[in-house]
Amino acid sequence: MNLRWKSLVTVAMLLAVVSMAHGQSKPAPLSFDVVSIRPSDPGQMGGRIKALPGGHGYTAQNITVKLMIGLMYKVPMRQIKGDPAWLSEEHYDVEARADHPYSLDDLHTMFQSLLADRFGLRFHKETKDGPVFVLTVDPAGLKMKVDDSPQDYAIPMNGFAPRVVGKRVPMSYFCWWLGQTMQRDGRPVLDRTELGGYYDFELNFAPELPAVGDLPPEMRDAPPIEQALREQLGLKLQATKGPVDDFVIDKVERPSAN
Repeated sequence: MNLRWKSLVTVAMLLAVVSMAHGQSKPAPLSFDVVSIRPSDPGQMGGRIKALPGGHGYTAQNITVKLMIGLMYKVPMRQIKGDPAWLSEEHYDVEARADHPYSLDDLHTMFQSLLADRFGLRFHKETKDGPVFVLTVDPAGLKMKVDDSPQDYAIPMNGFAPRVVGKRVPMSYFCWWLGQTMQRDGRPVLDRTELGGYYDFELNFAPELPAVGDLPPEMRDAPPIEQALREQLGLKLQATKGPVDDFVIDKVERPSAN
């Protein structure tokens, strides 16, 4: 074998080794180790979905698949398109366990994999200009308290109008919650606060209710949510035009029993 062929063979071998090393270095998709999915008991009242203490998994009780998708992808459910009726009508219990602790972001990525693997979820996004709300810090200054405590995996926001308490809330979750709460307007909320931390607060605001009968004083006297955000949290909500991302479902199916 002459020198030229030796050089070509050497280069080919090096490329093969680099290719193999690159393939081996690609991390495997994050996924739960044990997953149980069952239809919820008929007539069950209430529901919840949250991370397990210590970051060892996720649990959902009496929750629709549409809500699971909305939470895990931080998209208001009204922006989920092309979904079959059962997605928002049938409720499921999910127990997903991991072999060691994970961050909350990793757990959400793992739940996204669960939706793809067990419910066959496939989707694409369509972006168009439309009515939106933009959330910014009010010129008068931020009034929320920074929370630097370690991750505790608790549900960030609890309660209903007229009183909601936030504990260690990131802005991505808060904007998703606002989009879910302000159903009557129908605009998504875009985060333009440039706040990257976690925050504690209490928010008192009037619920979106039809004007029927006499409301309790705490509901009747509470400010609208836009005013409450500015006065109580130091956040400004402005209606404008911007990108609206629709989450368009291409495929989804009921999970097999286990």
